[in-house]
Amino acid sequence: MVSNPVHGLPLLPGTSFKDFTKTAFHRSQTLGYRNGYAIVRRPTVGIGGDRLQFNQLSQAELDELANKAPVLTYGQPKQAPPADFIPAHVAFDKKVLKFDAYFQEDVPMSTEEHYRIRQVNIYYYLEDDSMSVIEPVVENSGIPQGKLIKRQRLAKNDRGDHYHWKDLNRGINITIYGKTFRIVDCDRFTQVFLESQGIELNPPEKMALDPYTELRKQPLRKYVTPSDFDQLKQFLTFDKQVLRFYAIWDDTDSMYGECRTYVIHYYLMDDTVEIREVHERNDGRDPFPLLMNRQRIPKVLVENAKNFPQCVLEISDQEVLEWYTAKDFIVGKSLTILGRTFFIYDCDPFTRRYYKEKFGIADLPRIDVSKQEPPPVKQESPIPEDKDRRFVFSYFLATDMISIFEPPVRNSGIIGGKYLGRTKVVKPYSTVDNPIYYGPGDFFIGAVIEVFGHRFIILDTDEYVLKYMESNAAQYSPEALASIQNHVRKREAPAPELESKQTEKDPGVQELEALIDTIQKQLKDHSCKENIREAFQIYDKEASGYVDREMFFKICESLNVPIDDSLVKELIRICSHGEGKINYYNFVRAFSN
Repeated sequence: MVSNPVHGLPLLPGTSFKDFTKTAFHRSQTLGYRNGYAIVRRPTVGIGGDRLQFNQLSQAELDELANKAPVLTYGQPKQAPPADFIPAHVAFDKKVLKFDAYFQEDVPMSTEEHYRIRQVNIYYYLEDDSMSVIEPVVENSGIPQGKLIKRQRLAKNDRGDHYHWKDLNRGINITIYGKTFRIVDCDRFTQVFLESQGIELNPPEKMALDPYTELRKQPLRKYVTPSDFDQLKQFLTFDKQVLRFYAIWDDTDSMYGECRTYVIHYYLMDDTVEIREVHERNDGRDPFPLLMNRQRIPKVLVENAKNFPQCVLEISDQEVLEWYTAKDFIVGKSLTILGRTFFIYDCDPFTRRYYKEKFGIADLPRIDVSKQEPPPVKQESPIPEDKDRRFVFSYFLATDMISIFEPPVRNSGIIGGKYLGRTKVVKPYSTVDNPIYYGPGDFFIGAVIEVFGHRFIILDTDEYVLKYMESNAAQYSPEALASIQNHVRKREAPAPELESKQTEKDPGVQELEALIDTIQKQLKDHSCKENIREAFQIYDKEASGYVDREMFFKICESLNVPIDDSLVKELIRICSHGEGKINYYNFVRAFSN
């Protein structure tokens, strides 16, 4: 009989009671999210909030379930697919076993040696089981050396079997084409490979030496060298030993001369000298390798040999008192060879070691012979002849191009005519990636136009420009418009009636003009007149006619403008603009002629 889990009573009518305190009968949530991922969680309470028992099985039942084979439930497992087949020429590509060996060769026709030991390297190529035998080349051996047996599969016996890497080991003999090779050692890769394949390697053996080669290393006889210089000994001792020097020949003092680099070789075996040219790419010279062929160079000639016909006959020891030797070639010194003075500024490491051992000169530092280009000289003052030159600027509105024409002036020494064809002119402060070209708003009376490094000051305009500026006033800065008005006012004096009307319309203009005239009379000899406009235009990169108030006073201080004067203070007040800016155009009019 099933009992009531709460009260211990059987679940029969009349013995079960309803718990009115339970109000939630929903199922527990079994799905949640953690770090953005959906996870399944096991419910801990059931319907009505009763706590669930997680494990209702005994330990024995759990062990029985753990020992059950999954085959009964899921069937036989599928076998894993077989591994991909990799051919030998791919798996063992560029993997070669190297063995050190030697073989003995009989020498029947010699009284000094009866046999000869020849050392070889045996290579086994794992990709195709081929082998090759290479004998290292020994200089002046007199024996054809190099590849003794080319790469191929080598027969091991008469039955047609071939050598395999399992047949190779240290301390064994192998016979190839009738020659018995003794393997004495192998390299590290070969040792690791054979040991990984379960082959036990024999201990390495010492390489056998050729008795005749060892005999030749010993001195044959001992004797005292005679006092006379032995040229044969010099040849044998210093064979293939060459001193290398790096030199320059500076011929810049002559017309069209230049500074060229050379390599001087001094051969110790016969005291000869060779001078090689150093060519650079696109140097415009014919590719001659040598400036001077290898020869001995006389240093001091005998008195009667100065008129010797050197172009016809060779100079011998009878015509020379002293020849150039190795001690004459020192880094940092000059020497004259065939009429050219070469300055040695460097040498190679072998030459440094030779001078340290032979002459005791330990320090031969490299000398810097590179000539630094002088810094470009910035042109600050204009050419006096260009001061009186006049030009006519033409600005084409359709293409934003500029052309410059210089009217011919008689007896001026300057050919007039077209100075610049139609082209767009870049402003000096623009970059190459983002060029800014001159526009119509940059041209007004007093404006400085820089064209390819040449600065032009606009002095006057024609009537069409005036009408264009009046109809397109929005394109021009207040300074540009004021410059045109001032220029027209000076060029054509207005009638008294018009002047009185203008004064009645704008009384501030009359005050400004009167103040400017007073300051011009008072400061006519002041030293701040020169380049005051250009100084303000440098900092007004947008050509707006205004500069910051702080920058305005810095410029005035640098140009010694008397800003403490009462009249100048009043002018600054009138020229002041909102947002901390000052109209410098009206200000500089008080300091211009």
